[in-house]
Amino acid sequence: MTEPAPHTFADLSLIKRIIPHRYPFLLIDKVRDIVPFESAVGIKNVTCNEPHFQGHFPDEPVMPGVTIVEAMAQTAAIVVGISLNVIDKPLATYFMGIDGVKFRRKVVPGDVLEMHVKVKRGGGKIWKFEGQALVEGQLAAQAEFTAMMDLKA
Repeated sequence: MTEPAPHTFADLSLIKRIIPHRYPFLLIDKVRDIVPFESAVGIKNVTCNEPHFQGHFPDEPVMPGVTIVEAMAQTAAIVVGISLNVIDKPLATYFMGIDGVKFRRKVVPGDVLEMHVKVKRGGGKIWKFEGQALVEGQLAAQAEFTAMMDLKA
């Protein structure tokens, strides 16, 4: 296993060097407090310009719960990318399971969504995480999720 890259913060440029997601499905703007093999905090600035708000819902825009869970997973993928030092390498990430998902408050345009992700098990191809999405310190969503990380040759 390679040494973790010496990053505790990932801006949008570094995020795009680790995960393949792009508009309209790149759901994190930056990641801070990265501790390889342990945890990180992803940041999503929620704006009214996001495409899902056209239909969810036109008169009362609410960020879909599945996109909140996906934002947690993208944050987790950054932890893995930094931990395994796979910057600029083709790392594919696939959900294997999502458990204990609960939604506690609406996330709306103007909110800053913080995804607090912790590694429960990792180091190889299969990683397990727990995540909480917070807005102004209030729990918006929580989940445990498992993913397979596949480094394409």
